[in-house]
Amino acid sequence: MTMAGAGSNMGLMRPTHQIHPVCPARSGSPFNSAVLMRAFLPMSIASLLSIPILLHAALPVQMGAREQPARELRRIIRGPYLQLGTPNTITIRWRTDKPTSSLVRYGPALDRLIHAVNADGINRDHVIELSGLVPGTRYFYTIGSLEGVFGGGDENHFFITAPPPGLQKPTRIWVLGDSGTQNKSARSVRDAYDKFSIQRRADLWLMLGDNAYTSGKDSEYQGALFEMYPRTLRSTVLWPALGNHDARSANSTNQTGPYYDIFTLPAFGQAGGAPSGTEAFYSFDYANIHFICLDSAASDLSESGPTIEWLKRDLAANSRTWTVAFLHHPPYTRGGHDSDNDSDSDGIMRQVRENIVPIIEQGGVDVVLSGHSHNYERSFLLDGFHGSIEAFTDAHKRSRGDGRVFGDGPYVKFGAPPAPHAGTVYVVAGSSGKTHKFPKFKHPAMVTGINTLGSLVIDVCGSRLDATFLDDKGNHRDDFTIIKKLEIP
Repeated sequence: MTMAGAGSNMGLMRPTHQIHPVCPARSGSPFNSAVLMRAFLPMSIASLLSIPILLHAALPVQMGAREQPARELRRIIRGPYLQLGTPNTITIRWRTDKPTSSLVRYGPALDRLIHAVNADGINRDHVIELSGLVPGTRYFYTIGSLEGVFGGGDENHFFITAPPPGLQKPTRIWVLGDSGTQNKSARSVRDAYDKFSIQRRADLWLMLGDNAYTSGKDSEYQGALFEMYPRTLRSTVLWPALGNHDARSANSTNQTGPYYDIFTLPAFGQAGGAPSGTEAFYSFDYANIHFICLDSAASDLSESGPTIEWLKRDLAANSRTWTVAFLHHPPYTRGGHDSDNDSDSDGIMRQVRENIVPIIEQGGVDVVLSGHSHNYERSFLLDGFHGSIEAFTDAHKRSRGDGRVFGDGPYVKFGAPPAPHAGTVYVVAGSSGKTHKFPKFKHPAMVTGINTLGSLVIDVCGSRLDATFLDDKGNHRDDFTIIKKLEIP
């Protein structure tokens, strides 16, 4: 049910209504995060009045009155965390120690929480969808019950809705792979990224699977996810993939288990892309980027299976400038795992290489992100390589350079996107929680292999994509750039 009610008077700052970022002009190092700043337009009274106030049994509180705390204070033991963000909707979830009613208040400023939505029933796990939102807009929020507020109402509890689909907006993506160790290694990777992003936060973040060791249990997610990344979870939408460790306690066929209980994902195309009918694999749009999440851990990857059939439909309908796919198992790796060894991971990596990669190439996917090997590896710009290492030749490289601005130069892809067979970069970024002791690092498709903790940061602006592998000390260990040009040489 949707209601209008009063907001808190805890006004700490006056945020803008709509967020209009400036496309960063990169000069010098491609990692100069100081230039990645947002520009803000002042909020007008007209823009405030344009926000819809949905009235369904308004709460009996006078506008401007201070929110009262719940008479029997319930403790928040998980969240809040943001899920399934679109230009007009977002889902806010949290868990309390005791069952309560569910209520979210939100608005364009801390002293303008002029909307409220509650859910039916009394629950410990609370799920509230907000709708009728304005694209590209910052909202502040509180969570609680019909009795009062449990959390939020400060400058740290906010979200920014996704921009209109197709808009060429500067976008930052934070990527974590195999981060679910809930130890000092994961914390060091987190802290290094926090320092790196102090002037430019991520617009969304991805997890590449093995999000909670060792079996993806609810208690393991508590430590590995909710207690590890509380600040990012409450202000930035997370999009996860299922890993083989997560799959030990999850069933992708009937979508049960902790992974499917914890996350709210777009099975019906509500965030863009073709409906998959399952939360196991899905797609979504953000600005001019199309994202595809695949389940390599527990879904059927056969040529005639539902994953492949859906992937073909989704890519056929895609018209975004950039396409990024992410899944747990890499098609190419010689790090902690060996993609040529069928006894490694039950041959799933070969299935990905033989069944998924050809469709990705035909569909014009630009970057494929994976984990599984607990190290970092990054490929050349590739096309047409579906076999074993022995079959790899330079003919599979769409560019023989390293893709680095200060190396051989950026990769350049020609033709109107998404252009088939223009080349794809494959990244293994599975060292956000631990590393392997003795990786091989001799795969000829790879530009580099690095055995250190870290995460990946991707910045997209117009027809340019820059990626940075950031280690746990804050050092930039690898980078690559892709530039798109419409004309074909």
